[in-house]
Amino acid sequence: MTRKKSMQRAFLSLAISFAACSAFAVPASVNPPSINIDKHVKSVEKKVINWRRDIHQHPELSNRETRTAALVAKHLKSLGMQVETDIAHTGVIGFLKGAKPGPTVMLRADMDALPVTEKTDLPFKSTIVTKYMGEDVGVMHACGHDTHVAMLMGTAEVLAGVKNELHGNIMFVFQPAEEGAPEGEEGGAELMLKQGIFKKYKPDVAFGLHIMSSLNSGQIGYRSGPIMASADTFDITVNGQQTHGSAPWNGVDPIATAAQIVTGVNQIVSRQINITKEPAIVSFGKISGGVRDNIIPDSVNMIGTIRNFDMDIREQIFKKIESTATHIALASGAKSDVKINKGYPVTMNNPALTAQMLPTLSNIVGKENLIEVPKVTASEDFSFYSQEVPGLFIFLGGTPIGQDPSQAPYNHSPYFSVDESSFKVGTKALSQLAIDYLAMKK
Repeated sequence: MTRKKSMQRAFLSLAISFAACSAFAVPASVNPPSINIDKHVKSVEKKVINWRRDIHQHPELSNRETRTAALVAKHLKSLGMQVETDIAHTGVIGFLKGAKPGPTVMLRADMDALPVTEKTDLPFKSTIVTKYMGEDVGVMHACGHDTHVAMLMGTAEVLAGVKNELHGNIMFVFQPAEEGAPEGEEGGAELMLKQGIFKKYKPDVAFGLHIMSSLNSGQIGYRSGPIMASADTFDITVNGQQTHGSAPWNGVDPIATAAQIVTGVNQIVSRQINITKEPAIVSFGKISGGVRDNIIPDSVNMIGTIRNFDMDIREQIFKKIESTATHIALASGAKSDVKINKGYPVTMNNPALTAQMLPTLSNIVGKENLIEVPKVTASEDFSFYSQEVPGLFIFLGGTPIGQDPSQAPYNHSPYFSVDESSFKVGTKALSQLAIDYLAMKK
């Protein structure tokens, strides 16, 4: 989850209520008889836990995941896979060719940690300190990417063990920089695609998961259609004319103009966008300008974030922010410079693929533990993959059974921790999604 703000408490409590109701309809159709992988999942469970603890203790920031990538590449090579490294800086791809012809399924895990100083009491807690934006910072897997890597490594071993029964191929993507590349660098899913991984390996579908403290262990959250928001930023500079605060008529006040722009931009979503289609958020995060109480400055700068769940509405909001800021500034005798920085698109779960794979997920955790979750205003760069091929992105519960998820430290918290018993569920989910999809297409 990137550039992404941690999941709001509202979602945490909503997830629990959805769990209680479990009011969703799993399609009546069932998947073809599947390969039994229970013994394989059980055999890798301890390995997954140990890999996760090792990665957790040695976290690496975006585009710097060299140790993690080396661990992954060594494991994939030991399984006899075709392995490619150094993609999008530190990315790793493993390609498993099944014994029988068929489509290619992509499975993805993100590898990067966050500039967060860990405050848990885990025996394998991170004590790593590194440079980030010129400052010494702690580094922590505060979003669970360490668990994603370990589970996908386990999944790779499970699927390699049954490759003679697979009707198709598996593409394992271990991706850097989901949390966003360092300033001045490219990274993440967008750069992996730019470097041609889909042209080379040609996946037909993409599956991914994210561990969440907002669900209990043994639960899987899903949603058809948009599940996570796009994340974009805006930067508005209002240029006026500096003058003495006692005589504002001798200049152009960018502070007063900026205040009107804040009001105008905040009315875009509430008055100009049809939010009955999909919700949207525009928030100002910082306003800066001026140095003294009696000097009206030359300029004011404002930055903020845009979140929404519809790509057409996203473009409308971009245009309206630029138009609103420009015209309000002109009406005040000022000028505005508006920059929209496109971030991650909407994470979209293909409705047909979601419906097709729900029986698989239901068989793994049971109908009562398959939760239709509300939309999440955090973002994910898995969205770039699901723009190219049908995708399904699910949430894996990580809070121990019996503990209230709404009270658990949320993703990106320095106290974030997950229940290791959830790893076998995630490993089986990724493995079974791939197996069952290939079986349906044979």
